[in-house]
Amino acid sequence: MFVSGMASLGVEFGASRLLAPYFGTSLYVWGVLIGLILVYLSAGYVIGGRLADRYPRDDVLYQITAWAGLWIGVIPLVSYPILLASQQGFRTLSVGLVAGTLLAVVLLFAVPVTLLGCVSPFAIRLLLTDVATGGNTAGRVYALSTVGSILGTFVPVFWLIPTFGTRPTIEVFGLALVLISGLALWPKRRLYASFAVAVIIAWAFLPGGIKPPEAGTLLFEKESAYNYIQVVQVGSATELILNEGQAVHSVYDSQTNLTHGYWDYLLLADAFRPAQDTPATPRSVAFLGLAAGTSARQYRLAFGDHVDITGVEIDPEILAAGHRYFHLGDAHAHEVVADARYWLDTQAGHYDVLVLDAYRQPYIPFHLTTSEFFQQVKAHLNPGGALAVNVGRTATDYRLVSALASTMAAVFPSVFLIDDPNFANTVVYASTAPVTVDDVAHNLGLVSAPLASDAAKSALLEGRLRLSPYHGQVYTDDLAPIEQLIDQIIFSYLTGG
Repeated sequence: MFVSGMASLGVEFGASRLLAPYFGTSLYVWGVLIGLILVYLSAGYVIGGRLADRYPRDDVLYQITAWAGLWIGVIPLVSYPILLASQQGFRTLSVGLVAGTLLAVVLLFAVPVTLLGCVSPFAIRLLLTDVATGGNTAGRVYALSTVGSILGTFVPVFWLIPTFGTRPTIEVFGLALVLISGLALWPKRRLYASFAVAVIIAWAFLPGGIKPPEAGTLLFEKESAYNYIQVVQVGSATELILNEGQAVHSVYDSQTNLTHGYWDYLLLADAFRPAQDTPATPRSVAFLGLAAGTSARQYRLAFGDHVDITGVEIDPEILAAGHRYFHLGDAHAHEVVADARYWLDTQAGHYDVLVLDAYRQPYIPFHLTTSEFFQQVKAHLNPGGALAVNVGRTATDYRLVSALASTMAAVFPSVFLIDDPNFANTVVYASTAPVTVDDVAHNLGLVSAPLASDAAKSALLEGRLRLSPYHGQVYTDDLAPIEQLIDQIIFSYLTGG
């Protein structure tokens, strides 16, 4: 009961991490996963109860747990080609292939979880010798199973997955089930032999990596506590890819300091203030979502030692990759490992510019999209200070831009948009002071700092600088249906809408 309870939760965590690099960890993915696992467990309770009444022998119970462990052990091998098919589905915009592969992988867990569901009623039936003590027997069985589940929660999260990875973690729980079952069924040596052969085959053919990159050469990959991280070389550029791989989060090009993407436009945030007589130069800037440090490094190159740079990043493994592959050290930033909103609440000072680039596409943290959050941001901006937010979109679908700009407009007096002509991104700027488009255009014309001057010219010629026209639904901590909106956008994109 203890090992079965531990395995059931360990497998659930393993399943979520197995899906994350391909389907993300959105509210809906978790909902599908947890809901189906509960369905499997419910089916197992019914089946286990009937089997226990018909075959009330302990060897039957141990065969059930042994086959559950065996199935768990081969899941990583069987799921890999299916998950690669989902990647092809995203590439070819096939919504049927994407949905089908998600369902196929989740169904892989149906057999072992259903078998694990059989264990509790079967164990109670075997232990029950007197109806008068039936309640005590059932209570002890479920208590021991729950204690195992607690261990199955903490061990993968704090040790196995961060240390060894998702697939070895799944194998460990499968092996634990088979070992304890095999000990009880020692005369049945065929069970050991079959499991040994299956595990040897699985590990022999299990690919060494987690997921091949969409393009370029893979330099580095790692599962952290927060992300699946890839560093990819594409030509002369090094790119940081996270989770589903649908966005580039940082870039370093050995041939140029300009990215020709939204990172360049983030240098212009201080120009979103009333018309100035001299070029606006920020004295302090904080990045909420430092990633591998592309923007922070550009700010240092553009404004030199005159600007104090703070970078907040929740994932220390991304910072390590930034120093190793993206020259993050060149930014000379104060690096903070923390959640952006918690840091704002507890440690932040006051800044001329705040840059929010913590939206990991396609799914983004809802608590960084609400009016309460933007109120916190405004409270940490100096008078005349500005916020710059990088927002993903498609070529024609601006619904996410609209939702965030509308929420920001409920907090800030002036909100502007600049489109990235080379990436599917829009940078949304908000100023603490009333500002006009003419003010911003005038200030952009004065920009002379390295890199920033090129970005200013591009923004004026190609960026479609404009006042935000959006004043729709305002997201709050209580109601921020950001994942529902993004899923609608993704579905429209995949189906050609």
